[in-house]
Amino acid sequence: MAETRIPTVVVDDVHIVYRVHGAAKDSSPLGALRRIASRGPSATVREVHAVKGVSFTAHEGEAVGLIGTNGSGKSTLLRAIAGLLPATKGAVYTKGQPSLLGVNAAMMADLSGERNVVLGCLAMGMPKGEVRAKTQEIIDFSGINERGDFSSLPMRTYSSGMGARLRFSIAAAKKHEVLLIDEALATGDAKFRKRSEDRVRELRAGAGTVFLVSHSLSSVRDTCDRTIWLESGVIRMDGPTDEVLAAYEEFSTAK
Repeated sequence: MAETRIPTVVVDDVHIVYRVHGAAKDSSPLGALRRIASRGPSATVREVHAVKGVSFTAHEGEAVGLIGTNGSGKSTLLRAIAGLLPATKGAVYTKGQPSLLGVNAAMMADLSGERNVVLGCLAMGMPKGEVRAKTQEIIDFSGINERGDFSSLPMRTYSSGMGARLRFSIAAAKKHEVLLIDEALATGDAKFRKRSEDRVRELRAGAGTVFLVSHSLSSVRDTCDRTIWLESGVIRMDGPTDEVLAAYEEFSTAK
C-alpha cells in the first residue's frame, strides 16, 4: 500500500499585488505646499504584480528550495505562506502556524545574545523550564562564543553573520510543523552551514516541512529534495532538486 503523504502547505492560485509609492515629480517644499493646498497626491503610485497564479502542495517531511533571480517573488511568496502578506487572489492553507526565519528577524539590539535567546524561545511558546535547559545549547550551536564571550554582549555589537547564526539557532531549537527560512543560511562559515543543514534534516525527520529561500545553490542542493524555481512571479519549474538546479544554472549561464 502506498504511503499516505500529509499536506502541510497548500498554495492555491495565489496572486500578490502590492503598491509602490514613488517620489512626487516636484519634491520641493513649494511643491509640497501646492499639493497640500490642492489636496493633490503626494507621490506616484504603481502596482507590482509580484506573484502570479502560483499553486503547489508541500507535505510532511519535505524540504523545498525556492530559487530564482532577484525580484522573482521568492520572499514575497514566503511571507504569504507565513500569513504576513495577504493574497490579492487565491488562498494559502497551512497546517499549524508557519514560522518565518529571515536574516532580518526581529531581535532586541540593546539586550545580550543570551537574553535574546530566552525571549525568542518564550515567544515561540517554549516552557520556561525547557528554555533554561536549552539556552546554553542554543548559544553553543550558534558558535557566537567561539572567539569570546559574545553571548553576554548586546546584539548591536554583533556582526550580521553572528546575528543570523543566533536567529537560526533560536528558531531551530523548537520543532516546527512548517519552518520558512529566507537567506538565513547564507551567512556564516562552512562549519555553521553544515550544522544548519543537519538541523534542517532533523526537522524533516520529525515530519516537519522546511522551505529554504537561498541564492546559495549548494545549500539548496545539500538540504532540499525538491525545488521550486520562480521567475517573474510564476513557477518555471517544480521537481527534484538536481533537475531544477541544472535547468536554472543553464538559464543563468545563458543570460
